[in-house]
Amino acid sequence: MKNLRHLSQEEIASLLQSWGEPKFRAAQVWEWIWKKGVNSIDDMSNLSKALREKLTSEYTIPKVIVHHSQFSSDGTIKNRLQLHDGHFVESVLIPTEKRITVCVSSQVGCSLSCKFCATGYLPRKRNMDFDEIVDEVTLAQAQAMEHYGRPLTNIVYMGMGEPLLNYKHVLQSVERITSPDGLGMSPRRITVSTAGVAKMIHQLGDDGVKFKLALSLHAANDAKRDEIMPINESNTLQSVINSLNHFYKQTGNEITLEYILFKGFNDSIADAEELVKVYRQVPADLVNIIEYNTIEAADFEKPDDRTVQEFMSYLESKRVNARLRKSRGKDIDAACGQLANVDQDSRI
Repeated sequence: MKNLRHLSQEEIASLLQSWGEPKFRAAQVWEWIWKKGVNSIDDMSNLSKALREKLTSEYTIPKVIVHHSQFSSDGTIKNRLQLHDGHFVESVLIPTEKRITVCVSSQVGCSLSCKFCATGYLPRKRNMDFDEIVDEVTLAQAQAMEHYGRPLTNIVYMGMGEPLLNYKHVLQSVERITSPDGLGMSPRRITVSTAGVAKMIHQLGDDGVKFKLALSLHAANDAKRDEIMPINESNTLQSVINSLNHFYKQTGNEITLEYILFKGFNDSIADAEELVKVYRQVPADLVNIIEYNTIEAADFEKPDDRTVQEFMSYLESKRVNARLRKSRGKDIDAACGQLANVDQDSRI
C-alpha cells in the first residue's frame, strides 16, 4: 500500500486522469488530504464510491497518533506519538501568555550523540517523513485548542533528531505547514534548530528558505565543542560560522545561538569571552542561555544561580543580546535535551 500523501497534486491528477476521472477530482482529493486532514479515503464524501474503493485498493493515509500525553505543573504537555511502523517519537506543547509553541521531532532517535542530550544516546532508526512531521503539528494544534482555547503561534524543530540530516522531508513539511492549501502558517513563526551541519546550513541559504534558524552552540571553541558534540569534528566552528553568514546573506532570516550552561565546563567568564567572539562573527539576533536539564546518562550539572548571573552580566556588559531561557516541563522530562522515552519501548 502506497502513501497517498506522498503524491504531489500533479501526480494525483495524472493518476486520476489515467482512471478516466475528471481533472477537478485531483483538487478535491488534495483538499481532503491537506485542508481537511482526513484520516481515511472512505471519508472523502464527495468522491464516488467506486473511486474511493479504487483509491483504497492501492493507497492509504497513515496517520501519527497520540499514544499518551503527560501534563506538567507549568502547563507544558509532552506527547508520545506512535508512527505507522510502530516507532515512537515525542513532541512538546509549550503554552505561555503570549504564544503557544510546539516542539516537533524530525528523526526517530539521533545519530549525533551529543553528550548532554537524552536523544543522543539513542540509535537513529530512521528519518521521519514530511507528512508525519505535519501530523505532529496538526495534533498539537488540536491539543492547543482543546486545553487552552488558542491556536498554535510558533513551531520549533528542536525535538528528537537533527533536522538538517533529514533535509528533504523537513523542507517538505515546512512547505505543507506554510502553504495556503495546507495549514497556512507563516514561515516567520517557524524555527529550525541544528547542531551545526555546515553544508546543509549553506544549502538552506541557497534554497532561500523563509524560516528562522537556531544553532545549538553550547561551547565557543572547537576543543570543548568536540568534547560534547562529536559533529564538531567534521563541522568545525569556523565552518559553521561561515555557513551561517552565507545563510544570512542569502535570506536575511533571523539567527539565534543556543548555549546551555554546564557547571565547571563552559560557564566561566573566559567562556563568556569566547562566546562574545563568536557572537561578533555571526549576524545573530539573540543568544539564548539555557539552564541544563539533567539526564541519567550524563554527569553534567547546572551551575549555581550566582555563576549564571555573572555569566549573563558579562554578556550584557559587552552588549550581547542575551536572554536566560527557563526550561519548561522539567517534571515530565519534557525540557530541552530530555526527550527519549527509552523506558517505554525498546524500538525507539
